[in-house]
Amino acid sequence: MKLDLDLFRRLCETPGIPGREERVRELIEKTVLGKAGGGLFDESHVDSMGSLICTRRATKGARAKGKRPTTVLLAAHTDEIGFYVRHVDENGFLWLNAAGGFDTRNLFASRVLVVTEGGDLRGVMNPGGKPIHISSDAERTKVPGVEEFFVDLGMEPAEVKKRVKVGDFVVLDQPFLETPLKVVSKALDNRMACFVAIEALRRIERKGTKHAADIVVAFCTQEEVGLRGATTAANQVGADIGVGLDVNLACDTPGVPDSQRVTKHGDGAAVMVQDSSMISDHGLVQELCAVAKKHRIPHQRAILPRGGQDGAAIQRSGRGARCVALGAGTRYIHTTTEMIHKADLEAVVDLLAAWLPTIE
Repeated sequence: MKLDLDLFRRLCETPGIPGREERVRELIEKTVLGKAGGGLFDESHVDSMGSLICTRRATKGARAKGKRPTTVLLAAHTDEIGFYVRHVDENGFLWLNAAGGFDTRNLFASRVLVVTEGGDLRGVMNPGGKPIHISSDAERTKVPGVEEFFVDLGMEPAEVKKRVKVGDFVVLDQPFLETPLKVVSKALDNRMACFVAIEALRRIERKGTKHAADIVVAFCTQEEVGLRGATTAANQVGADIGVGLDVNLACDTPGVPDSQRVTKHGDGAAVMVQDSSMISDHGLVQELCAVAKKHRIPHQRAILPRGGQDGAAIQRSGRGARCVALGAGTRYIHTTTEMIHKADLEAVVDLLAAWLPTIE
C-alpha cells in the first residue's frame, strides 16, 4: 500500500511545541476518529497533559476465552522543538526561551512562524551582533547561546506589542520536501511516529487482520522536555508491552566515522537495542527481528549512546512493562532539514503492521 505522504506533510508542517501541541492533536483526531478515520479505534480520550490516547480493542475470537488481552502501548510524541516568547522589547524584537534542545549553529538566518491568539505571523530569527561586513574575526567565530537569538517580524514595534505577548510560541518555518528517495522537513522528530502509527493501523484495518492484543496509541505531549506526556499516559494505560516510536540518528554523512553512524539510510527500520534512557527487552528485539526476517522487511539494530524516547517512560511506569523502541534513521535531527529515506519509512510501517498481530 502506498504511503499517504500528504498526511505526513500536513503533520510535519503543523506547528506544535511542548505544551502547545493542540493543532497537531486536532489534525490527528480528524484523521483517525469518527467516520473519516475508517474505524481505526474503538475509543479515545484526551488526558490532562493533552495527550490523545486511542484504543483499538482485540479482535473478537482472536484470543483464548477467559484470557485477558495483552495491552500494547505505542507512544508517538506530537511535539517538536521550538520556543516561547519571553520578552517583547521596545523595538518590536521578540526574545525567546527554548522548549527542547537546540544546536545554535543551526539557527542562524532562520525563518520562523510565531503562533499568536490572533493568528500566525512569519518572521526571521538571528542572533544579536554585527553582520559580517563590520565584525571582527573573533566576533564571527563566536557561537551564540539560544538566549542571544531574537525574532524580527518586520512590523512596527507598536503593532508587534499589540499582537504578540509573552507565552506565544515560535517554530522554525520550512516546507516539507519530497525528493526521489527521501523526505525532508522540520518536525520529522517526531511526526514520523504519529504517521507510522496511523499507517500501520490503517494496514491492519484494511486487510482485516485479526489481533489478540488491545492496541493503544498515545499521541503524547512534551517528550522534548522530558517524556512528560508519555509518563502520565503510561500510568493510565498500564500496558504489558510498550513501544517507543521515534526517529533515530542516521550519521552516515561526511565527517562521521562509520563506527558512530548509529543507523544507515536505506538499510531499513531501526530496532533500538539501547539508548541513554532505556535498554530494550531482549525478547521483543528478537521478536521484531524475526518478524522482519519472515516478511523480508529490511531492518537494522541500533544503539544510541546519547538520547532517549518515550518507551523509557512506559518501561518505568506503574508496575513496569516490557519495552522496545522502533523508528527510522534520520539525518540532521533537530534542524529544519531532517531527512528520512522513504524505503526506511515504509519498512517501519510494514514491520509494525506485521508484528502487532503476532502478540498474544
